[in-house]
Amino acid sequence: MARSTPVKKALRSLTWLLVIIAGLTAINAGAVLWNHASWAPKLALDLEGGTQIILSPQVANGAAAPSSQQLDQAVAIIRQRIDASGVSEAEINTQGSQNVVVSIPGIPDQATIDRIESSAKLEFRPVLVSGAAPTSAVGTPTATPSPSASGSAPLQSTPSTSPTNASDEAWVTPALQKQFTDFTCDKVDAVGANVADPKKPLITCDDSSAYKYILGPVEVAGETISDATNGLVTNSQGASTGQWAVNIVFNATGTKEFAAVTTRLNALTGVRNQFAIVLDGRIISAPTTNAVITDGKPQITGSFTQASSKTLADQLKFGALPIGFKVESKDIISATLGSSQLQSGLLAGLIGLTLVVLYSLLQYRTLGFLTVASLVVAATITYLIVVLLSWREGYRLSLAGVAGLIVAIGITADSFIVYFERIRDELRDGRPLESAAEAGWKRAIRTIVASDAVNFLAAAILFIVAVGNVKGFALTLGLTTIVDLVVVALFTHPMLQIIARRPFFAEGHRFSGLDPKALGAVYRGRASFRDPVNVSAGKKASVSREAQRRQTIAERKATELAAQGTSKSTTSTKGKDS
Repeated sequence: MARSTPVKKALRSLTWLLVIIAGLTAINAGAVLWNHASWAPKLALDLEGGTQIILSPQVANGAAAPSSQQLDQAVAIIRQRIDASGVSEAEINTQGSQNVVVSIPGIPDQATIDRIESSAKLEFRPVLVSGAAPTSAVGTPTATPSPSASGSAPLQSTPSTSPTNASDEAWVTPALQKQFTDFTCDKVDAVGANVADPKKPLITCDDSSAYKYILGPVEVAGETISDATNGLVTNSQGASTGQWAVNIVFNATGTKEFAAVTTRLNALTGVRNQFAIVLDGRIISAPTTNAVITDGKPQITGSFTQASSKTLADQLKFGALPIGFKVESKDIISATLGSSQLQSGLLAGLIGLTLVVLYSLLQYRTLGFLTVASLVVAATITYLIVVLLSWREGYRLSLAGVAGLIVAIGITADSFIVYFERIRDELRDGRPLESAAEAGWKRAIRTIVASDAVNFLAAAILFIVAVGNVKGFALTLGLTTIVDLVVVALFTHPMLQIIARRPFFAEGHRFSGLDPKALGAVYRGRASFRDPVNVSAGKKASVSREAQRRQTIAERKATELAAQGTSKSTTSTKGKDS
């Protein structure tokens, strides 16, 4: 016997579902074998514990302590950096009126710690004196070797005349020259170069600690950067050189300032033609200026890797910390909730699942097992996706995320109930089960999609505006909403199309949950009812009361008026007869 079209569609849908599950399983299996992943999702700080890092602010001697506004700004920037690094469920708070406390699940690597504590304060300063030539470039200028230079410092202890610009050699006093001569690169952090006065010269070194410089005052500040990305450098033919760089985009103010600076430097010669790019007090590049950059889109090159260039780009994009920080302490902390709370959450989920299963079996009898099977499929897909997100995107499951999974049980069961009730309505109207399954699906899918769309929209908004653990709840809620739609469309409906051809269900066995005789009256709308045949009087009365309860106010009034009209007509007839 040839298979019917609904059965063919059902088998095709089930095949696609099997492909999805097999694909997710294969991806996770590959990660476990070759990427040191795990079949268990990573747990968040509240369930697993992690590392607590206390950052204390660095301020210049005599400077005021950081304000609460600066600390709040630092917390926001650090949170953005951590999120961009793929570490989820981190907690960042202020401690008292000085320190910032960062709690990260697990044990972070050094790169993550550097990303957190680095202030990412970017400055552009002209070079006044250099001990060696640079070897990297910015924008269209290219790095070319230049001889060592000491500048032409005046003999006076203070400038005889006020410097006319940041490249003026009048900044280099004999005292500053002597300080430069005695300076060693291991003193950069000790002298607080990252909190230096932007209006005064700065003595510092490059990131390799091999060369030292005297730099003029800041001419372009990092606050004028509107965007920053990392990418590979290309040559004039468009081919990649294999060198990683950070591409900067200035805002209108920065573009104007940078164009003015490169215009002046391009006219200078020797070491004063160089423009130092300073990050947190250290020079990451000091290229010569061979062209005027007017488009506000310079490029920083140096000894970058893909990871380090992305880290710097993220730091510049999210903004510099308003103050510098150093790691005061780093401690391992235990889970804030622990395994007992996790077990309680899982127990709550198990209780909810058990109640849903019992309700399904009592309400839908054998058909309820399809609900149980659908929940198992949904749980399998959800678990595989959570594991995938865990090793691929750094997602960690928190107790709030577990709550989202528990809520999903009700959302998923609700979709099955909507579908089954639509089928029952069609059976009450006299349709055979195969036809009722198709007609009920067309009616139910619109309701299911609308309901899931509302849930997903709420989860998306919550994920965007929330921070911390609430994001975990929103993520699992949105994820399970999508999984619910997939399971209903690719498993529940196809399975019902198949079992609708089985005599046990098609003939309406009393334990099938789809017996038309046991379903009772159906409310047809507009105060109209239809009673199925061969139903006991008690059953009729019970279901009629339920059907009347579902009437709208307008329909009830219409029924009362119709009843009054019938009563008057009967009275009039009796009067004529008498």
